[in-house]
Formats: sequence, structure tokens, C-alpha cells
Amino acid sequence: MARLILKPGRERPLLQRHPWVFSGAVARVEGNPEPGATLPVVSGDGEFLGVAGWNPASQLCARIWTFADEPVDAAFFRRRLAAALALRRLEGLAPAATLAGSRAAFRLVHAEADGLPGLIADVYAGFIVLQVLTLAVEKNLPVILDTLAELLSPEGIYERSDVDLRTREGLEERTGVLRGVEPPDRVEIAEGGLRLLVDLKRGQKTGFFLDQRDNRRIVADYAERLAMQRQAEGRPSSLEILNAFSYTGGFGLAAARACPGARVVHLDASAEALALARDMAELNGLDPAGMEFLVGNAFELLRKFRDQARQFDLIVLDPPKFAASQAAVDKAARGYKDLALLGFKLLRPGGLMATFSCSGAVSPELFQKIIAGAAVDARCETQILHRLGPGPDHPLLPAFAEGEYLKGLLLRRE
Repeated sequence: MARLILKPGRERPLLQRHPWVFSGAVARVEGNPEPGATLPVVSGDGEFLGVAGWNPASQLCARIWTFADEPVDAAFFRRRLAAALALRRLEGLAPAATLAGSRAAFRLVHAEADGLPGLIADVYAGFIVLQVLTLAVEKNLPVILDTLAELLSPEGIYERSDVDLRTREGLEERTGVLRGVEPPDRVEIAEGGLRLLVDLKRGQKTGFFLDQRDNRRIVADYAERLAMQRQAEGRPSSLEILNAFSYTGGFGLAAARACPGARVVHLDASAEALALARDMAELNGLDPAGMEFLVGNAFELLRKFRDQARQFDLIVLDPPKFAASQAAVDKAARGYKDLALLGFKLLRPGGLMATFSCSGAVSPELFQKIIAGAAVDARCETQILHRLGPGPDHPLLPAFAEGEYLKGLLLRRE
């Protein structure tokens, strides 16, 4: 029987329920398992630790399916997928039955946090979009597809495995239809009273940033309160809002809907994303004439705004990942600080700023320290109103800090 044997003393992370095994912790592999196979992991003295998907081509050579001594078979995958769906129904995100007629959008499977490392499954209306990130998931893909079709009866299951993580697993990037019909160029979903259009085939990640759903609501709620407060004080209530790294405009559209008359600047490097943002503004009865859609480098445009002494009441800074690894953290920290410094210089007194990092290598503590340093350099006093993170459909494991990739702060400038 094949099994993975760890070096003496290297079992502690698994005993603490951390789901990763790196090649440096492995003493040897007994038997002759094929890459992608599922096999037991044992300590140096033979103690059972878990069952893992194994790939000798990756430095992260084993990911734990289960810490129980149980078969990883079709019944196992059905239990895990059914449990993931039950959690999303408990959260009020998933429909009670199938996806037919639904406009819901949520993360159905969040990899390690749902006991299915290497698998991402996002739901957009009648479609499921998968990212297959490991060889072990690839080997079990047919049973996963069968189970998803049984549980939710989607119109189609589409793959967006066009991520570089697959290359570390010895896999080629891949996209395309896995089951059912191909999604249309734009799929309509509903979020917080907005009708949103998502490009599942070419959009970022699996099409949209589902992890920011709750944060879009929080920011929009505060924007509405700020506008009402200013009206009560006899001041102009039409806010000026800057949505930097806007992608298809989610934060700006939510804030504009909450604050009629707001003037919103959507800023992104992608003209295609901004075109979709404009279309969604019209779809939701928001006048695009009251919005700017600026294509360009965010840092350059923010510096231009600074030099023009332009000011905003609400600023959202939601940049892409700056640090893909621990080695890039110092450079990323400089980038986050420069960005926050520009944001503070553009923020009116009494204004709000939501700033984010989706770099898993940057801890929440470090991110707060970076933002605090930027506020000092900008010579402004700030308060943290909210610590922001992903919604409940992106759960976290207590022993798996690596899963806490998205963090943010909602701040008020005094």
C-alpha cells in the first residue's frame, strides 16, 4: 500500500490541522503511486495523520483531503460538496433547490476551507465556474462534475483554470465548457438591489470579485449615511466618489445607487471592464453622464488628481495582488503605502476611504501598519471604522492562516 512518510518531528502542522505538506517534510514515499493519487500520510513513527492528494512535481507536494482514516471516493466528494452547499444555504446565499431561474452569485467551494483543496467553484445565476488548481482535483474531476450536476442542475459548468498555479502542478492552463451549455457573453446576477453583468469567459478570476460582496454593501451604506449627514448639516449631499482599480465598477455602482446625485469616477487599466461598468450603470438607471470612466495606470492618475488638488468624499482602493510570495512583501508594502498616501491626500476631511490588499503574504497586522504609516506621512488623523474581509461564502480555517488573503480597512479622515 502506498503511503507518504514524513521526517521525524515534521508532523506537528498536520496534528494542528494545517492541510499542507511541503516536499522538505517528506522522508519517503512507499509503494509506487501515480502523481495525483490519494494516499495516507503518516509520521516518522507510523502514526496516521491524514489522507492527501499527492503531486511530486510540486514543492507543495501533498494537500490533505481529510484528517480521518476514510476512503476518498465518490461518496466522500458528495458529502463535501453537499456540506458546502448546505453552508451557503445557511448563509442565505444559495437557492433552496436548483439554480433554475436564480440570479444568485456566491462561492460554492472555497478550496481548503471546504475540505476540497485545489478546487474553486463559483455560482453565477444558472452557471457554475470552476478553477481546477491541482493534479489531485484533476484526477477526481469527473465525480466532482457528476455531483455538482446532481446537486444543483446548472445550465452549464464552465472551467476557468487559466491561472499560473496550474503550471506549478505540471498542468496546462485551460478554459472551456465542462458540462451543459456554454455561458453567454454576459450573465446577469443580482446583488444588493443591483443588476450586474458578468463575463464568465474572459473576466478576472471566475468573472467577478464575489469576495467583495459584503464590503460593497458596507461601503455603500456608509456613503448613504455620509450623504444624509451632510444634508442634515445643510451642506451639499451629492458626494464625489473615486473608485480606483474599479474593474467593472462594483463599488462605485453600489455607492451611486445608495446616494442619488453622487458623482463617481471609475478608474481602471481595462477599457473593456469600464465599458461593462458603463453598461451596468445604464441597466440600473444610473446616469453614466454623472460618472467618469478613466482608462489608465491608477498610480499615475491619482498623482495627476493630487497635482490638480482634486478632492473626494469617498475613495475605494482595491488593487490587484502586489505580493505573490513572501519574497515580494517588502516591495508590495511600498506599493500599498504609496497608494494609501495618495488616497489620503485626495480625501476631504470627514471623508471615507476603503483600502484593500488581496496579497495573502501580507498579514492584516502588516497591512494596518502600512496604512498607519501612510496616514502619518500624509499628516492626517484617521479612524478605523471597519476591518473588512471576504464574505461568509469564503470561510477560513483556524489553523490555515494562508487562507486569509483579503483584508481591508474602512477609514474616516478627521
